[in-house]
Formats: sequence, C-alpha cells, structure tokens
Amino acid sequence: MTKQRLLVLASTYPRWKGDHEPGFVHALAKQLVDRFDVVAVVPHAPGSLRREVLDGVTVVRYRYAPAALETLVSDGGIASNLSRHRWKWLLLPSFVVMQWWEARRWLTHDTIVHAHWLIPQGMVARALRRPYVLTSHGADVFSLRGRLPSVAKRFALRRASAATVVSHAMVEPLTDLGSPCAPSVHPMGVDLSVAFTPDENIVRESNHLLFVGRLVGKKGVDVLLRAMSEVLTSHPGARLSIVGHGPLAASLERLAGQLGLGDRVTFTGPLDQAALVPLYRAATVFVAPFRQTASGDQEGLGLVTIEALGCGCPVIASDLPATRDVLSGTAGCVAVAPDDPSALAAAIVSVLDAPGVAAARARSSLPALAQRFDWRAVGAAYAKVFSDLGRRSL
Repeated sequence: MTKQRLLVLASTYPRWKGDHEPGFVHALAKQLVDRFDVVAVVPHAPGSLRREVLDGVTVVRYRYAPAALETLVSDGGIASNLSRHRWKWLLLPSFVVMQWWEARRWLTHDTIVHAHWLIPQGMVARALRRPYVLTSHGADVFSLRGRLPSVAKRFALRRASAATVVSHAMVEPLTDLGSPCAPSVHPMGVDLSVAFTPDENIVRESNHLLFVGRLVGKKGVDVLLRAMSEVLTSHPGARLSIVGHGPLAASLERLAGQLGLGDRVTFTGPLDQAALVPLYRAATVFVAPFRQTASGDQEGLGLVTIEALGCGCPVIASDLPATRDVLSGTAGCVAVAPDDPSALAAAIVSVLDAPGVAAARARSSLPALAQRFDWRAVGAAYAKVFSDLGRRSL
C-alpha cells in the first residue's frame, strides 16, 4: 500500500548526519516514516548534499543563493541573523520563493504539508494549496513583531487545517493572531528511551555546572556568568562548561575574562549528541538561565532541560511561561526569576550544597517526563494529527 506523502517544510535542519545544528524537526520526521512517505524540503548550506535519505526521510535541500552566501539560517537562526546582518534581508525573498518552487515538485494529489514556523514556512505552505499543519516553536510567535510580520503570520494561519504549539504558553498568542482552529499543544521530544538516559556507572562530578545551547540573547548566558562569580565565593572549586556556538560567543568570552572567572569557565564550542550525553550524566547541575529579550523573543519550550533531566541531571531554569510545561510537576527542576544573577547564584549554591538530594529528585521525575516528552509519545501524537487531517481531506 502506498503511503500518503507528508511534506515537511523547515528552516532549521541538520546539514548532515551528526550535525550540531538543532535536529528536532528531523527527529520528529523520522518518527513518522513508518506511516507516511516523509519528504523534508529545507535550505541548502555549504557542505551539505542537495539530496539524501536520512533515517528514512528524503531530505531535499534547495539552493537560494551562491553557496558562500547560504548563511541565513546557520549560527543563531534566521531572526538572529536578520537582526545582526541587515544585508541578509536581501536573501529572504529567494529563500522563500525557492522553497516554494522546490516543494511544488514533491506534491502529490493527497500530500499533507507540515510547516515548522509561521514565517516563512507557513506562508510557503499556504501557497502550495494543500492541507497543511502549522507548528510554532516560539520565536515566530514571540518575536518578529510589527505590522508587516503580523500580517504575514495571519496570512499563514488563515488557511491552516490545524495549528500546534510546543508549550501551553504559546496558545493564547497564536489565538490572538487569528488562528481559525484552536491550537493544540504538542511539544517536540527527546529520546528518553535510549540516548538521554541515566548511567548508574557514572559518578556525578562535584561542583560542575553545565549549559548547552545557542549563544544568543534569549539564552541568558551573561546572567549565568555573573551568577558564577557569586557562586565562587562559597564554592571556589566550582567550574562551568558552556557548550554551544552563536553570535555572542566572543562577547561572552570577554565577559568571563572581565569577571575574573579565568579557568573556572570553559567554552567548548558546539558538540554533537554523542558527546553531550556523557556531560549531562556527569554534571552536578544543568543551568538554563533563559530570558525574554527586548524584541520579545524567548524559548518556546527548552528541550535541553528535558535532555538533562533524562540523564538524571538536576536542572535550574528561569521561570518563564514556556518553561513551565517542563518545570510544572517536575521534582528535579528549580525555578528562578529570569535576569537575576543573585537569585540564580543562590539556587546553584543550594544544589551544590546538597547534590545527592538534587540528583535523587531528578531521577524521580523520569517516568512522568517520558510520558510527556519521549519521542515515541510525541511522534504518536503528531501522527494522529496528520492521520485525522488525511481522513478529513478524503
């Protein structure tokens, strides 16, 4: 029996197997290959193949500029790149048009389109004139404010067959944009069955703080560095590993030097999943000092907190609307006020003072966490969304 085609549109996607760029769109796509013929149409990047099959997903990478200029989505994402490099706005028209052009070639009579992000993928999906599901991940709702972006978002939403968001905090903002269908909450997932799991043979290190993520404003790494300088007054042996890359890397390294953190902070650069898991398993605590930026941008969910908890690592995270889906009812999480280095430092010290208690709480949260965020559960929920839409389209 021929499978129904699911055409996935995204801007952020692994450039190759093992890439350190966020891979949640591909991780969801590969959960659906048993039920759908999944084709992902995503932007090309220097060094990536034009077409390949990854984990059963046909990945088609479209060209939108000369290879050296195909940098709109890497190193921080579209919103960050557009704000830092005004000339990259010139890439946006071809980025959108060429995705639409390539996607048209993969349409069948019964294709369902899954568009990740309202802008620009939602606009492309509407132009394809097939039933489509819109999934918002946060930045497309919380940032990109102003009249023209709002018009574009409403255009994308108006004909959507279904809309999903990754946290409850996003339901109201998406509804306010005029979504014709009530948004349903379906988070992205984490492999809590095989990859991100505890290892009882690994002894957690003392006084080791860990951060993983893009080095952009909404991650709040500058707040963590200022908190670290306070932590060292009571725990002089504490050290912090910062894993990731992004446009703020150089300025954050300078800040660490200005604060006199010296060899207490290590910037590792980006690491792939295989290298991340041992860090999560060994760290004393994972710190996610997220914030809302002046543009309104903030986390949609914060998958790294789930990865850390999956490995049994205690988590300290900013108390923001989107992170409450993880923090709520999770014993292994401590919530702190965002943009408050002293409050963050106090929370870190409380974990470092009693690491065994914090680790036990983190482990106790694993069964409930898996029910909500393991990829098998998340994939099944999305498969139902698409199957229900497919039946309505017949």
